[in-house]
Amino acid sequence: MAEPISMDMALLILAAAVATFLTRIGGYVLINRMKTIPPRMEQALNAVPAAVLTTLVAPAFFDGGWDVKIAMLVALVVSLRYPGLLMLVAGWAAAMICRHLLGF
Repeated sequence: MAEPISMDMALLILAAAVATFLTRIGGYVLINRMKTIPPRMEQALNAVPAAVLTTLVAPAFFDGGWDVKIAMLVALVVSLRYPGLLMLVAGWAAAMICRHLLGF
């Protein structure tokens, strides 16, 4: 049977939820109050997707096995020429080939 959640854990989860909500709504409110977005802020906001993608992909690439590395490289090469769905299929296929046929 699962243990009941402690009061400390419940408060921690609630505090994390409130902090997440405030940071998200805070950015929205801040940008809506500006008449124009300064060029440096716009450049910083444009860099966010690449930074988030890097934080998701880099650990998997460096901590994963050869199957993960090969699948990511195949997906990268395919993404340079073809749409995202095909990139995902190619990366998945490369991982499956490495794992099931090549034994990585």
